[in-house]
Amino acid sequence: MSILPIIQVQNLNHSFGEGNLKKPVLIDINLDIYPGEIIILTGPSGSGKTTLLTLIGALRSMQEGSLKILEQELYGASAKQLVKIRSRIGFIFQAHNLLKSLTAWENVTMPLKLQPHIKNRQALAVEILTLVGLADRTHYYPDSLSGGQKQRVAIARALVSKPQLILADEPTAALDSKSGREVVNLMQTLAQEKKCTILMVTHDNRVLDVADRIIKMEDGCLIPK
Repeated sequence: MSILPIIQVQNLNHSFGEGNLKKPVLIDINLDIYPGEIIILTGPSGSGKTTLLTLIGALRSMQEGSLKILEQELYGASAKQLVKIRSRIGFIFQAHNLLKSLTAWENVTMPLKLQPHIKNRQALAVEILTLVGLADRTHYYPDSLSGGQKQRVAIARALVSKPQLILADEPTAALDSKSGREVVNLMQTLAQEKKCTILMVTHDNRVLDVADRIIKMEDGCLIPK
């Protein structure tokens, strides 16, 4: 039995602006990513990496082509279908986007609000925070955490709903070398244990060795090997 891609992109095009100001940012993108793969997307600033990531994450409306995530076609999908897809994806951003008014465990439970069938959310959050090495920080607010600890909370938040896909946009950019390495190693280990796929946008050459494949973008195009 053949294994279906987690991400399947075919003839994807995307532009910003209208009329004479219309500018292509993604040009004829074709890409398959399979279960369990760790893929790193690299390329210069403005090459289209983050735009592609936001389309794959159902955070931006598609314009042209086909994009299937977890076997769900996103082109023409309803708002309800897009919310359902997003609930199955873990997101990690450069700016960890933690809510300052919430403790670590409260931040981690945020994605679970999309899944009301999940009970005992605090216990689940504490469990995943323990996995990322923050068992003694569950009741801390973000302002009391270091940069590396905040990013660990963000990783815990991405993993708490047991997603099949994690999308990470520059997750180590704001971290020093040691913290950045720890965060990526943690993502790799937990993804392998949870059997999920990681697609990571990064300029950080220090973490390229964790990838199963490195895909390069330039001027809105994927660069052939």
